[in-house]
Amino acid sequence: MHIREPAILCAVRAHGEHGAVVRMLTAGHGLVAAYVAGARGRQLRPVLVPGNILAAEIHVRSDHQLPSARVELEQSRGPWLGEPLANAAIGWSSALTASTLPEGHPYPALHSALGALLDAICHAPSARGWAGALVAYEALLLRELGYSRASAAPPPGEDWPLLLARLDRQGIAISTHLLADRQRDVMAARAILMDRLRRISGE
Repeated sequence: MHIREPAILCAVRAHGEHGAVVRMLTAGHGLVAAYVAGARGRQLRPVLVPGNILAAEIHVRSDHQLPSARVELEQSRGPWLGEPLANAAIGWSSALTASTLPEGHPYPALHSALGALLDAICHAPSARGWAGALVAYEALLLRELGYSRASAAPPPGEDWPLLLARLDRQGIAISTHLLADRQRDVMAARAILMDRLRRISGE
């Protein structure tokens, strides 16, 4: 099988001397894991950053072999990674997606919502402009995976303390139902994000 479509890069893990195994979220094929040759070279290092949008060409040889992929950068999140709060939010949302979704199952609503969340993180004037989108994405992911019937979005204009409380409740659900004890490092990324969000005044 040969897949060509845009993909949101969610995770990168070094594999061998020069390559990496990446996890990418596509609209048509869901989460796809593939090997990228030369991933640790000078050309591909800035391309293979979680949150980036890639033009992906994926070759699937058989059900028993890891697909291989060639990628080109379509949209970079690099300019925002120097800002600690945006960096934490991009890192958490990407890691959450890579760690919880089953491979090969399309979730077009999640693909669209993750793209919108990443755009909001990068372009909203402050975290108050994208925190609601984060709540909505987490709630949608829980619902799509069968663990919640909650509304996918908080009420418009919800007060900051209520929004943080909603994130706290969702964090418990994510840890209990989606990650449990399997991904302590992933929940640690969320803890860093929540700590930074709590420093923001609700005024």
